[in-house]
Amino acid sequence: MTNTDPYPGLPAGVPPFHAPPDGFIRRALGAGWADFRAAPGFGILTGLAAIIAGWGLLGLTLWAGHTFWLILAVFGFPLVAPLCALGTYEVSRRLGMGQSAGVGDVMTRLREERGRQLPWLSMLMVVALLFWFFLGHMIFALFLGLKPMVNVTTSLDVFLSSDGMMMMALGTVVGGIFAFIFFAMCVLGLPLLLAREVDYMTAILTSFGHVQAHIVPMLTWAAVIVVLMFLAMLPGLLGLLIVLPWLGHASWHIYAQMAAGAR
Repeated sequence: MTNTDPYPGLPAGVPPFHAPPDGFIRRALGAGWADFRAAPGFGILTGLAAIIAGWGLLGLTLWAGHTFWLILAVFGFPLVAPLCALGTYEVSRRLGMGQSAGVGDVMTRLREERGRQLPWLSMLMVVALLFWFFLGHMIFALFLGLKPMVNVTTSLDVFLSSDGMMMMALGTVVGGIFAFIFFAMCVLGLPLLLAREVDYMTAILTSFGHVQAHIVPMLTWAAVIVVLMFLAMLPGLLGLLIVLPWLGHASWHIYAQMAAGAR
């Protein structure tokens, strides 16, 4: 029988996971930066794609006159940012194994993932983003649906009203819950699916359980991601050119420090 697995040498099953070691965030950021400098090609393409997509969304919302959707997109982007940076995981994995990590090598690997488990988790993340847009619009309609507002830049007083403040408070809580759930599912789940032969539900549950077991250090890593991503989006999204791939490489090293025998 012909083996149709494109990566038959991948180890099977979930590896033992350790607690996050002291200084694991600092080491991950340092190793991620080193990987970005060693093989910047795919990371730069990833950052450029995110910037172009963001500019396109901005233009579309301004043209349609519904800039509130831009707020939802800004807060929803962290839900799918790990998916955007998935190729940088493969770059770091290949560099760690002493393999070539060019753009062609990574693209070939990602294409071959179509027959494995990553597409299932990817679709789940996309559906979650769409649901966040729907839920965010419902929250907006509940509090500000009857308020006269053209766009965010000309109607700040509406957001500063009592209804506007309540809307932002509820939206922040709901968005935070969404963000935590998907961070917990993907922070170890995505690299695990890339590196091992496991099904996507096992990867999700493993990641979620490990985050719950080590909530403080893992939430600290989540906070670092949020702060750096927010700063990267301030200068017209241009910071994503560097920060998105850097965090992608670092995310692989977060996994590698906790997964025994990670490769």
